Amino acid sequence: MDYEVVIGLEVHAELSTESKFLCACTTAFGGEPNTHVCPGCAGMPGTLPVLNKSAVDYAIRLGLALGCSIAERCEFDRKSYFYPDLPKAYQVTQFNSPVCKGGTLEIETQKGSKTVGITQIHMEEDAGKLVHDQGVFTLADFNRGSVPLLEIVSQPDMGSAEEAVAYLEKLREILLYLDVCDCKMQEGSLRADINMSIRKKGEKKLGVRTEMKNMNSFKAIERAIKFETQRQISTLEEGGVITRQTLRWDDDKGENTPLRSKENAQDYRYFPEPDIPALQISAEWISRIKSELPELAQQKRERYTEKYNITAANAQTLTSHKNISDLFEETLNLSGDPAETSNLIIGEILRLMNKTATSAEDLCVDSKKLAVLINFLKAGKINRSVYKEVVEAVFTENAEPEAYISGKSLFLIQDSGAVEKAVTQVLEENQKSIEDLRAGKDRAFGFLMGQVMKKLQGKGDPATVKELLNAKLK
Repeated sequence: MDYEVVIGLEVHAELSTESKFLCACTTAFGGEPNTHVCPGCAGMPGTLPVLNKSAVDYAIRLGLALGCSIAERCEFDRKSYFYPDLPKAYQVTQFNSPVCKGGTLEIETQKGSKTVGITQIHMEEDAGKLVHDQGVFTLADFNRGSVPLLEIVSQPDMGSAEEAVAYLEKLREILLYLDVCDCKMQEGSLRADINMSIRKKGEKKLGVRTEMKNMNSFKAIERAIKFETQRQISTLEEGGVITRQTLRWDDDKGENTPLRSKENAQDYRYFPEPDIPALQISAEWISRIKSELPELAQQKRERYTEKYNITAANAQTLTSHKNISDLFEETLNLSGDPAETSNLIIGEILRLMNKTATSAEDLCVDSKKLAVLINFLKAGKINRSVYKEVVEAVFTENAEPEAYISGKSLFLIQDSGAVEKAVTQVLEENQKSIEDLRAGKDRAFGFLMGQVMKKLQGKGDPATVKELLNAKLK
């Protein structure tokens, strides 16, 4: 029997604000456990929350980018549950009136473009982190507690693991270009809950869904969906029943294990947060955020192809991550050469990133130094091999281009007197090659060029050598 999978995603994106959602503690990643904590985010009795306005700005920014409607009035709720990483025993979230509703996200699949609906985007605070100490102790670090989150809830519009990953990649791209989240999945700043079910092909009614929580790797998400799809199909074909439950994905074993039965909204005992007033979002506020929206990746791709005559494939590569695009644009603004700058980023920088296992999130190269090298190359002061060598030195050691080249005597000889002297000597020593050239043997010219470059120890400017050699031969 043929089945189809139905997938909806709940994505949690930690916001890149400097302070937490409801207090002034830092959101910086890391630090000694329980040092980024105050009485407020530690859940001490008698403390009162103060809403972070930047978190609201970021929520509106993402909502506008996804075509959502922004609520004129939204409220906060308490979601009660007891867990060691939640010291207040409730989470401040939005249940009844989220800040953003509706919206869509276009993804590219093997079958072409597909639209995934966005149900809502709501603001909430993150919980702390549990550290399991070799199975003996469980320790709680509350540094992450009350860091602002956006939860982006999709419609169940995805029909495969590949589509789910495409959706997540596109959403991550938008979050990065909006500067609302650094999307470092290894640090937990972007996580996804997978809600999925299966049904017979052609049926409209959704099957019983299961949920896999806090997935923080695209590869693991793809594997988990494929495993759970097959598990549910096998269960039904063997006469079993799918149970609505929350599952834990074990990436090492490549399988799911049950955590608990799936909660319903009433299990969380939602009720209005009494300590935070209703939020009024004016048309002027929304208009200001809209006017400040940055250029997104798709817009950049179109501009690169139209304005700079860069191929669609190269434009896709240059915008694959915001850090790569930023480096391209910063270098281009200084070099003024789109083609050479594009070739530098795609040819050399990406090669060096791969060689050194540097992720795009950690890319940090001085664009001013790269522009200096491009200008040296264009001016004929260095050759292509020296150019590549110094690019690597800048990438790995943050070397100063001019000092590096001078220190190794790598600048090309542009003194026409020195080049002319070398040309004269080579012609005097190679009369046979001159005769071959006059006899129509064009390869003789390449030989003479090589001899001149050899006398100049490879530091001659090829254009100058060629020009003087031609002049002397005539």
